[in-house]
Amino acid sequence: MEFAQLIIRHLSTGDKVYFYDKSIVIYFSGARKILSTSLYNGGYHDDYDAVYNYDAKQGAGMPCEMLADTYVEHMRLVSKRLALDPDKVSGMGTAASMENAVVETLSFKELTVTAIVTGGIETNGGRAGDPADYYKPMPKPKYGTINIMLLLDCDMPEGVMARALVTCTEAKTAAIQELLEGSKYSNGIATGSGTDQTIIIANSASELYMEGAGKHSKLGELIGKTVKNAVKKALAKQSGLTPAKQHDVFRRLKRFDIKPGDMWQAYSAQDAAVVKPEYLLAAERLAKEDIMLVYTSLYVHLLDQHLWELISAKEMQMAGQKLLQAIAEQYNVEAEIINEGTLASMLASWQQQFNKIIAQRLHPTAKES
Repeated sequence: MEFAQLIIRHLSTGDKVYFYDKSIVIYFSGARKILSTSLYNGGYHDDYDAVYNYDAKQGAGMPCEMLADTYVEHMRLVSKRLALDPDKVSGMGTAASMENAVVETLSFKELTVTAIVTGGIETNGGRAGDPADYYKPMPKPKYGTINIMLLLDCDMPEGVMARALVTCTEAKTAAIQELLEGSKYSNGIATGSGTDQTIIIANSASELYMEGAGKHSKLGELIGKTVKNAVKKALAKQSGLTPAKQHDVFRRLKRFDIKPGDMWQAYSAQDAAVVKPEYLLAAERLAKEDIMLVYTSLYVHLLDQHLWELISAKEMQMAGQKLLQAIAEQYNVEAEIINEGTLASMLASWQQQFNKIIAQRLHPTAKES
């Protein structure tokens, strides 16, 4: 769908933000300092006319378009299509929809910070240090999953812009960790996606000059708050990733490869009388119950702390056993025994405990008889 050129925001810097041709474009009204992580015209520059974020999908459910043999040349063609000088801009591509972009602004006295964010990590979320996909860059486009354009209505040294990028990245990671979204490539909590991109814009025409963007500075605080809030809202709009969606034990355990379908396979081996949809419906209801969610959340955190070498295998097993006992008491079933302090044993015992509760609910008279 084509969108007519539309101003979606007037910024405190005097810059205008437009939405057209599946893109969000910031046109600069004066001198700006730019620090971009994009492969296309990335790095530090102070002579650009605009920056943009564009939706590279050809349509809903369709793959991203590729207008040239290389990503950089492809982006140059995108810039021309947007009626921008390809040598005077930096841009980012994404598979997220621009309609789901979030604009977040905070101010303190004369200082204003604005974050414009698109994002989704349902398919590409990862944790720093996860196994990599390649060693050398591959000849295909790398479309950003969480794309951030961060506008700082103040001037600053180039090094402080780099520090602002660090603070911005920390805020993005904090947003994801507060949602407890798992990596798709390991059993860790995600810290971002493998294709995230960020553009920092400082107003070099401003009389306000800042020499700090870390967490102790007011600028750093505003960056942290705007980016964290914007990332959370963007993830909610793009893929429905919210605290309410995460209130489900299978969402919490997904990064450990615990799936309802696999749970059914284990259950059906012991109870052939129950059909799969009957089991899945009961499991879906139990997975969202407060008691099950809270105790399971604590159980999963034991696994994390053991993997991070904060607690021993013995401590994990001991505390995990107490949590299974608490779950069993709440649901009036027998507690499962954790045979050893290993990840596999911990996960197996939890699954058996869960299925034992399902069995009680699907056969409520069995215990009485």
